[in-house]
Amino acid sequence: MNHHPLTAPAAGRAPLEVASGLCAGLLIISNIASTRMVEVGPFSFDGGTLIFPLTYVLGDLLTEVYGYARSRAVIWTAFLCLGAAFLCLHLVSLFPSPAGWEGGDAWNSILVLTPRLALGSLLAFLTGSLANAWILSRLKARSPGSPPLARFVASSLGGEAADTLIFTSVAFLGVLEGDLWAELCLSNFVYKTGLEIALLPLSLFLARRLKRAEGRDQVDDVASLSPFPWPLGRGGPFRRGRELR
Repeated sequence: MNHHPLTAPAAGRAPLEVASGLCAGLLIISNIASTRMVEVGPFSFDGGTLIFPLTYVLGDLLTEVYGYARSRAVIWTAFLCLGAAFLCLHLVSLFPSPAGWEGGDAWNSILVLTPRLALGSLLAFLTGSLANAWILSRLKARSPGSPPLARFVASSLGGEAADTLIFTSVAFLGVLEGDLWAELCLSNFVYKTGLEIALLPLSLFLARRLKRAEGRDQVDDVASLSPFPWPLGRGGPFRRGRELR
């Protein structure tokens, strides 16, 4: 039985709703945590990097089980939530603090990101996550029914490379010296991809369980994998997908 990629069975709605909430929550938390620098062994990076790769783990599961269109919808939802969070924090910072409360400057210095950091975070997440989903979807379409291990690794490497390069370039290029920028870029990429690879056994286990629970194993049969969640041109960007049973 075939389902259009944008039309999931009713049973699939609850896990998708949970995944959307988790992805948006993890993204916002990781960006707040990024205001503090941490050291983990030989790596030095912002605190948000500790949990940010979990958004890619969720993205892999959603694309593997439900297909690119569902994963794309979650990515855009999380992106808009993060943008709303940045905007809210900025608006709050514009109001004066009441007399007797001395924490205004400290609050602003920690929670209100500079425009470059905010823009870098937004562009990096959107581009990297969509690249991650695109790569996984294409690889699965070429080898339907194959184990997801190789495509999980390949999509993580491609998505995290785009994410790291865009964020560090927009936020820090020209601010940090060349060697420091390259070190930051490399340490972020190595840690994030390393954590995702370390979590592969869990990702594969969850993918199997979710496929059985949902009765879905979507393979995207696409004319194009548009990054946008709205149709472009006659017929939109998608033809019908198919499910492996």
